[in-house]
Amino acid sequence: MDFFHVLNRGVDKRTTFLDERDYLRFIHDIYEFNDTRNVLPYYQLRRATEPSADVRRPQTYHERSRERLVQVHFFCLMPNHYHLLLSPVVENGISLFMKKLNGGYSKYFNEKYDRSGALWQGKYKKVLIERDAHFLYIPYYIHFNPLDLKVPEWRKQCIAHPKKALDFLNTYRWSSHLDYLGEKNFPLVTDRKFFLEFFGGEGGYKKSVSKTLKEFSVDEVAGVTLE
Repeated sequence: MDFFHVLNRGVDKRTTFLDERDYLRFIHDIYEFNDTRNVLPYYQLRRATEPSADVRRPQTYHERSRERLVQVHFFCLMPNHYHLLLSPVVENGISLFMKKLNGGYSKYFNEKYDRSGALWQGKYKKVLIERDAHFLYIPYYIHFNPLDLKVPEWRKQCIAHPKKALDFLNTYRWSSHLDYLGEKNFPLVTDRKFFLEFFGGEGGYKKSVSKTLKEFSVDEVAGVTLE
């Protein structure tokens, strides 16, 4: 199985998720567009942004079967960019999925905010995970990204209060971190079996996050990130 770190940021580093519904919509799209078949009409997909939408799970008509393009192992959304760890399921699965995901969300965003033009900074960046160190640390890097909003010093291995950092991560909804802890946040979006076996289950993941946060160095993922 091949693993790819896929990421992109807003054009001119602009904010791409302006409110809670934008985050929800993109997560909804990760699920909905992960299908070899055509997605639901755009006007139906707009239901995901209605006030009644449950932000704890995607509004995705999840009873219907899908023929997936990719396995989504991890995701994290930040105000102006996103991170995904993907494995292709079909030939050209990642390129097909990303074309639908970036294009679909851009259409939603431009219509909602009455704008036009490109939303993302180019196509997207896709990096094959080849080194053992990258494989070991990229999941943590993706899930630790929200710390930039509260504890940016995590990148320099100088977190003064690790518990506060963990508490913040455990309240950040816009990633797959909570689902790996066993809390049902957006459980339908990710394929967690492979990495949960690697971590030793949800309890093993929880312990590894606490340990790794204290010693993590972004140097371990040099070459496979936006930096």
